Amino acid sequence: MILFLKLLVAHLLGDFVFQPKNWVKDKEKKKIKSPKLYAHIGVHAVLLLILLQFNLHYWGIFLLVIISHFIVDLGKLYLQKKKNKRLFFFLDQAFHLLFLGIATYIFQPFAIKFSTIVNEHNLLLACCLLFVTFTSSIIINTLISRWNPEKNNKSEEQSLANAGKYIGFLERLLVFVFIAINQWAGVGFLLAAKSIFRFGDLTASKDRKLTEYVLVGTLLSFGLAILTGLVYSHYGR
Repeated sequence: MILFLKLLVAHLLGDFVFQPKNWVKDKEKKKIKSPKLYAHIGVHAVLLLILLQFNLHYWGIFLLVIISHFIVDLGKLYLQKKKNKRLFFFLDQAFHLLFLGIATYIFQPFAIKFSTIVNEHNLLLACCLLFVTFTSSIIINTLISRWNPEKNNKSEEQSLANAGKYIGFLERLLVFVFIAINQWAGVGFLLAAKSIFRFGDLTASKDRKLTEYVLVGTLLSFGLAILTGLVYSHYGR
């Protein structure tokens, strides 16, 4: 675990701390001919050497991580397009983490027991997370679909696509986490913060129906998240 964490720290520093935006743009423009690509790999090499304490015993890990990082980055530069840039960002990071795990396994073999992952506690957690995100979203939309005062509201056209959906996901996840760790004050803070941000929109619209619609949706969202958090707190410990 210590070895993997050293490799991970080097990766995070190299990819997110010591990689300026102009390096990224230069790599995307010039690809394999970009000097910034090799500078980026050089930064990773230096960080690895420092964190591995220049120990020659780790030369195989060093070569595997550096070569794989170069190949993955190069593949990303040539395969990604403007439309799938976000997808390739996550794929790029996933492949980097995979090779870090492989490098660790080659040097220090480890076993992952399936039974320790798929157990009663983790299955309950997975069910709760799915419920407070996707399932709750569908339940809320179904319950309040008979009212939709925002469909004729011009301000809706100015909102981000699917922003409400993801805001709901995040707020319910946060409420669930706060209850799971027995920090009820966080739920109150989150509810107050949302009320403050929504107050301006509701005041500007001067629409009672919209106010009631938002209030019903918020109470349903928080109510389902609180209920799920209580279930997990009771049965997940």
